[in-house]
Amino acid sequence: MAPRPAPARRPTLGLDFGTTNSVGAFADLDRPGEVRPLVFPDGAETHSVFRSALDFWVEGGRAAQTRRVEAGPWAIAHFLESPEGSRFLQSFKTFAASPSFRSTSIHGAAFRFEDLLSAFLGRLAAHADPAAHPLPARIVVGRPVTWAGAGPDPALAEARYDAAFRAAGFDEIHYVHEPVAAAFWFARGLKKDATVLVADFGGGTSDFSIVRFTVDARGVHAHPLAQTGVGVAGDTFDQRILDRVVAPRLGKGGRYESFGKWLDIPVHYYADFARWNRLAIMKTGETMRELERLAAAAEDPTGLERLIEIIEEDLGWPLYRAVSETKTALSRADAARLVFRHRDIVIDEPVARADFESWIAQDLERIRVAFEEAVARAGLADHEIDRVFLTGGTSFVPAVRRLFEDRFGAARVETGDQLLSIAYGLALIGAEDDVERWTVRESVAAAS
Repeated sequence: MAPRPAPARRPTLGLDFGTTNSVGAFADLDRPGEVRPLVFPDGAETHSVFRSALDFWVEGGRAAQTRRVEAGPWAIAHFLESPEGSRFLQSFKTFAASPSFRSTSIHGAAFRFEDLLSAFLGRLAAHADPAAHPLPARIVVGRPVTWAGAGPDPALAEARYDAAFRAAGFDEIHYVHEPVAAAFWFARGLKKDATVLVADFGGGTSDFSIVRFTVDARGVHAHPLAQTGVGVAGDTFDQRILDRVVAPRLGKGGRYESFGKWLDIPVHYYADFARWNRLAIMKTGETMRELERLAAAAEDPTGLERLIEIIEEDLGWPLYRAVSETKTALSRADAARLVFRHRDIVIDEPVARADFESWIAQDLERIRVAFEEAVARAGLADHEIDRVFLTGGTSFVPAVRRLFEDRFGAARVETGDQLLSIAYGLALIGAEDDVERWTVRESVAAAS
């Protein structure tokens, strides 16, 4: 019997939809290994990274209102220009696998997660370089090994992704674990066999994959050995800074009087406040009334009044940026300053790298346990890991890199393009004849 011919390859978009940033790429079907990014012209500037953010607002009078939405850099620009009446959302990927998140109300309409993602994809496509249009109907999407949130439901996340991508016009959808895609991109330069530990640090999750690569005359071949993940990443580190440096200036640790007794201000407000994806949800009548009652009874109302102002005026984005910039600065220096100003709110505090590392110590331990579990699942000793490839913005944090250097030696640890490697790997996988070998499906896992 004659061998079955390989299926014809279709143009494919590789999409790394991330908690913080999203990146797209295409593989050249005529030149193996060649990849080009999906870019977004913006006046004199061109973006290759698209911020995973949405901004909704309403235009027109009461009788003929139109709901508008923007995404990426354009969402940020509109929000900064017209914060009044805007509903700005970031890190919404963290809701993907959450059974408790059913919908959120935006200007009187209920938006499910798949509605948010579909709106995001629509604006991403609209801003894409016209030379890339029409976008391929076939897509390979990155997904975390472990979803963010408490009690995540991977099958629910997949169903929501399916609905959103189909609504956006994609008729063939494949999912690949993000560290596997990063490994695929890393391996293109290998000249000899190697066992590689890939650590992908996103905004919401840190994922680890161990892949054995073999090299012969036909090229590089990959053999996945083990994968693990943990819901700790860049956003978690930001939360530690906000909790230790910013929250005390917003009333955390203060007291209020109730029926003649002094009680601690409830910390759950600050737990929500530290999570960027929940900032907009805090802006509800009930929550704001509760905060106003606490401020009226507080021993020192100043901090709570600042907290109320930040929530009411949607100042989450500039505050997030200040915290993130401080974290970035601490990757380059032993100390930095966190500076945030808005009218009478002034936060200008020094932050030492040593303090920051003490705040994230438990998070680092969870990361260490997760990648060591991957090594154990693969049945390998440390000396059998030939290379360690770190990708994602959090890999710049010195304490994170030290975890791997201390375990495997600095000579074996390297980094790639922290923002592009996953998308490029997804695009290359999309150009493979046996793409199904790399893909994952929760529905298949549940049935087996």
